[in-house]
Amino acid sequence: MKQGEHIDKKYEYDVDKELWFSSIAANDMYIYDAEKAFRRFQERISSDRKERSLGRTQWKFGYVAAVMLLLISVSIMSYWYGKRQLEKSFEDIVVEAPLGSKTKLQLPDGSEVWLNAGSRVVYSQGFGVKNRKLKFQGEAFFTVKANKNLPFRVQTSELNVTVLGTKFNFRNYQEDEEVVVDLEEGRVSLDNQLKKMDTQYLIPSEKMTLNKQTGEMKISSSKPLEVKGWINDVLFFDEELLSDIVLELKRIYHVKIKIADAELKNERFYASFNRQNQNIYEVMDMLSITWRLKYKIENDTIIVYK
Repeated sequence: MKQGEHIDKKYEYDVDKELWFSSIAANDMYIYDAEKAFRRFQERISSDRKERSLGRTQWKFGYVAAVMLLLISVSIMSYWYGKRQLEKSFEDIVVEAPLGSKTKLQLPDGSEVWLNAGSRVVYSQGFGVKNRKLKFQGEAFFTVKANKNLPFRVQTSELNVTVLGTKFNFRNYQEDEEVVVDLEEGRVSLDNQLKKMDTQYLIPSEKMTLNKQTGEMKISSSKPLEVKGWINDVLFFDEELLSDIVLELKRIYHVKIKIADAELKNERFYASFNRQNQNIYEVMDMLSITWRLKYKIENDTIIVYK
């Protein structure tokens, strides 16, 4: 062995010896606990598994939530699309009362309408779903079922009436010179379609008269119970124009009447008749008692003159 190699071997021996003594010193200070180390190993493995499991659960939950959200969105879109298509497919329902008779109908929302002779009402099959609008012509007594979320609207060319829940009589024949609304219960709002003005309101036992020529509206006291008497064949005219009274008599009795003198058309009369007990000629006799008019019969027409 060479001298250099001897020195290296001696150095390695000294190092090993030092490490061995160091390990003995370390063992004196710290004793290795194998069981504790194994428990830590198990806890670490368990923790890793829980984290992986939680991650998988969260991913699954997120996936299910996304699918459910998509299904809900599709369902809502389908519902609204179907609803719009259904609303578009709604057809109008037309109800008319023939001359010489009257008709009662019940609307889908539970409201009731009496139609006088020669009257007509038009409403959608979807009435009461999205709105409660109807078009009207003639004379009707409305008993409106209350619904604060869906106002009840009666639309005509001259006047629109809006209510929430009430009872009122509405007369607006196309050939009449005036529109008249008599309120029995509740409250109604009136929107003039002939003349721009603020919305007008009625309280019970009031009536509104609208002149179709001038667009002027007048509010006065009313007798709504008498006004709706036509439902029971009682005709009540509260200071109404003779021209409108004659038109009403023509519709109720289904006869021909002609006013010969134009100046008579603006005469107003207050009168009450019972259709069951009085025929048209007895009615004309009572009107002529006022000495403001006379009448005669030519062929099948009643001629009214001054």
